[in-house]
Amino acid sequence: MSPVLLSGRRVGLYLAAWAPVAGLLAWLLVRLGSAGWAGALATALPLAGVYAFVCLSSSYLCRALPLRASDLPRTLFVLAGAAAVSAALWLVLGEGWTRVLQGVGLSPNALAGYQRGRPALFGIGVLLFLLAAAAHYVKQTYDASRAAEKRALQFQLLSRETELGALRAQIHPHFLFNALNSISALTSSDPPGARSLCILLGDFLRRSLSLGARPRVPLADELALVERLLAVEQVRFGERLSSRFDVQEATRECLVPPLVLQPLVENAVTHGIASVLEGGEVRVAARLAGARLELTVENPRDPQAARRRGAGVGLDNVRKRLAALYGRDAQVLAQPLETAYRTTLRFPAELPKS
Repeated sequence: MSPVLLSGRRVGLYLAAWAPVAGLLAWLLVRLGSAGWAGALATALPLAGVYAFVCLSSSYLCRALPLRASDLPRTLFVLAGAAAVSAALWLVLGEGWTRVLQGVGLSPNALAGYQRGRPALFGIGVLLFLLAAAAHYVKQTYDASRAAEKRALQFQLLSRETELGALRAQIHPHFLFNALNSISALTSSDPPGARSLCILLGDFLRRSLSLGARPRVPLADELALVERLLAVEQVRFGERLSSRFDVQEATRECLVPPLVLQPLVENAVTHGIASVLEGGEVRVAARLAGARLELTVENPRDPQAARRRGAGVGLDNVRKRLAALYGRDAQVLAQPLETAYRTTLRFPAELPKS
C-alpha cells in the first residue's frame, strides 16, 4: 500500500497538492469552449481527484523496477506504456463523466469541447503519471539513503561497543596478574597478609565487576573502588604506600566511564611506588574546569629507574576508551616530571538526568 493511503491527513494533503492540476484542466476546458468556469470545475475536479489515485499505482512499478543502468531502457519502456494506458483510461472516464454532466444540463457543450481537447489531455495524463513515477523514485532514493545512514550508524555504535567491551575486558586480567604475584610473594613471608590480601581482592573484584557492567558510574563510586585498590596494594607495600584524595565535592556526582581511574592508579603503584626505595604518595584529584571534568593521578618516580615492561598498557587502554566514547572532546596527558609522574584526563562533565 502506498504511504499516502496510511492516514486521512496524508490523503488530504495529497489531494490538495493536485489542486493546481485541477485548475489547469478547468482552464483548458474553458479555453476549448467546453463550458463556463462552473461546468469546467465540475468536470476537472473529479477528474484530477481520480487521476491522483491512478498515479499512485506508479509506486508499485517503481518498487518492481528499481533504477539500474543495465535495465534503464526496459524500465523506461514499461513506465511509458503504463503512463499511456493510464492516460487512455483516464480519458475514457473523463468522457463518461462529461456525458453525465451534459445530460443533467450542467454543462451543455461539455462533450464537444472535451473531445477537442483529448490530445492535450492525453499528453497531460502521460506527463502526470511519469512525474508521479519520478517522485516515487526520488522518495525511494531518499529512503534508501536514510536506511544506509541508519545502518552505518548502527554498525558504528556496535563497533564502538565491541571495542569498549574488549578494552574493559583487558582491565581485570592486567590487575589480577599483579595481585596474584603479590599474593604468591606473601604466602611464604607473610601468610596472614596473603589471606588478608585474598579477602580484599575478592571484595575489590566483586565491586569492580558490578561497576564495569554499567555504561557510566558516578565518580564517587569510581573513587570508592580506587580506595579498595589502594587497600589491596597497601598489604604489599605497607608504609611505603600512602594516598591522598583532592576531590571537589561537585565532581562526585559526575558520570564517568567505569574503571577509568583503576589502570592509572595501578600504574602509579606498580611503576611508580615500586620503583622508589622509600615509596611515596599516590595523589588522586578531581575538579571541574568549565564544562569539563579533570581527573589527575600523580605518583613519585625514580628518574634513573629502567622503564618496566607493560608500563603503558593501562594508559593506552584508558586513552582508547575515552577516544571511543568522546572522540576529540577527550584529552589524556601523561607528564613525566623531575621526581613525579602525572596523568591527567579531561572529558565533558556529565551529570545524571533527573
